[in-house]
Amino acid sequence: MIRVLVADDQALLRGSFKVLVDSEPDLTVVGEAATGAEAVAVALEERPDVVLMDVRMPEMDGIEATRRIGDVARVLIVTMFDLDAYVYDALRAGASGFLLKDTPPADLVAAIRVVAAGEALLAPRVTRRLIEEFTRTPASLQVKGLHGITEREREVLILIARGLSNNEIAAHLHLSLATVKTHIGRLLAKLDARDRAQLVIVAYESGLVSAVR
Repeated sequence: MIRVLVADDQALLRGSFKVLVDSEPDLTVVGEAATGAEAVAVALEERPDVVLMDVRMPEMDGIEATRRIGDVARVLIVTMFDLDAYVYDALRAGASGFLLKDTPPADLVAAIRVVAAGEALLAPRVTRRLIEEFTRTPASLQVKGLHGITEREREVLILIARGLSNNEIAAHLHLSLATVKTHIGRLLAKLDARDRAQLVIVAYESGLVSAVR
């Protein structure tokens, strides 16, 4: 059973998310929070697998709440703002995914399972927004481990940053899905990244994505 905490300052949305989550046989809501501070407190007490986190909440925003939750739970940001400047900060704070509130219910449920399984997930529109934003800004941070990746791993990293799924990467590079997963595993190890979202950040901060546009 995947245990979920719902954090949103709108009671109607919290209730809707709860009904949706509890309707699935493998998901259950173990807590609700109306503020960022409450989200942190409930997360530390209940230790959920996944937190559905709004960004704009009173007392403490979802970004700071995500940062304070740390490794206690995996955080899936759910917001209505596809151009929200908070996206990048949320990922840097440790969020494992970012979805929009107009995401179809079935996709939201699937996203919870993906994040709970240790993967990362970004809405395609959000990924495009990040690419547009950070290819306009010169970025050349020295990222530890980046010099040690192979050319093929570099190609895989670029495609991850562009928002391609594993299957799409495999098709694009004419590789097997197993090979793609192997390359991603090596990237995670070499770049000391927790998940796919952190690989995306590495690509932006190092300037790797803008370098190939």
